[in-house]
Amino acid sequence: MNIILSGGGSAGHINPAIAIAKYFENHYENVNILFIGTKTGMENELVKKAGYKLTQIDVEGFKTSLSLKNLKPLTKFILSAIKMKKIIRKFKADIVIGTGGYVCAPAVAAANAMKIPTLIHEQNVYPGSAIRFLAKNTTVTAISFDESRKYLSGAKNVVLTGNPVRESIINADREKARAELNIGDEKLVLVVGGSLGAMKINDVLCDYLKSTRKENVKFVISTGKRDFDRVKENLNGVRNGGYFEILPYIHNMDTYLAAADLVICRSGAITLSEICALKKPSILIPSPNVTHNHQEFNASALVKESAAIMIKENVFDKSSLSRAVDKLLDNDALRKKYGENAYKLAQKDASKLICESIMKFASK
Repeated sequence: MNIILSGGGSAGHINPAIAIAKYFENHYENVNILFIGTKTGMENELVKKAGYKLTQIDVEGFKTSLSLKNLKPLTKFILSAIKMKKIIRKFKADIVIGTGGYVCAPAVAAANAMKIPTLIHEQNVYPGSAIRFLAKNTTVTAISFDESRKYLSGAKNVVLTGNPVRESIINADREKARAELNIGDEKLVLVVGGSLGAMKINDVLCDYLKSTRKENVKFVISTGKRDFDRVKENLNGVRNGGYFEILPYIHNMDTYLAAADLVICRSGAITLSEICALKKPSILIPSPNVTHNHQEFNASALVKESAAIMIKENVFDKSSLSRAVDKLLDNDALRKKYGENAYKLAQKDASKLICESIMKFASK
């Protein structure tokens, strides 16, 4: 069985595709995988690191408003779709899967035109442009939040699957993780602004740590490599004594997430899926610098189920953070309830559901 997967631009689109590929390899026989990506996307690093072959196409995203500047992306899309038809024929693809990002549009559109079974997967509550464009002609549309249905009118075979989560997250153990990190009985607050960091979150945390000291609590802050030196300088001279630890990047994020009692972070879809899978209460600060404000939609889905507290960035400061931290850290029962509610939203079988959903059509 030959399967083409395409998704790119950010790890949030690529990692689900890799998780799906691994599930196919581990549970089906004679599987051949081919990834489609661009020359500049993160897929070049992540896909190759995962051990898969990557074929590149030249495509770029459209402007959100009507503009003559869209002529170039349109031309690239048409040429890439033509190229994809050739790739699909040569590879003899049985299934084509897209996990979002503009790079998946030519691949899935070409397969749709060739009547090859296709599946698209949306990680966020509000579907991205590529997913909305493809949904009406795609065989299966897999969603991660039930709320997404209302934005996908006309889509066929919409299936709620959740987001594929790494096995290292699913299998993580809290006590083992805390022992590995040498965390005792103190409450661990993990602060993550994403792989590149988030200056606003870092600045507010610095203000908070300078003026507030909670007993039996430890903060671990992943600043992002670009902001590490600035944050370190900002907190220079602040009494620490084990109260906080500053890291430029956390490579073993599964271990830190498993060990945490509370997570403060952005609300990217994959991050939230991992938090939910590990039963973690969270304080979410959606990034305002994303398309269609999709991180706020994601955060709202957890807030609605009393699984997280959301603070919008325009009101995120030392005071609002302090109130949220106090609310969850000082009330063990409430913190446990938020974690349990988050777990109810988790879907650990997402990869299985996605693969089974498209195989129903591939076998016909």
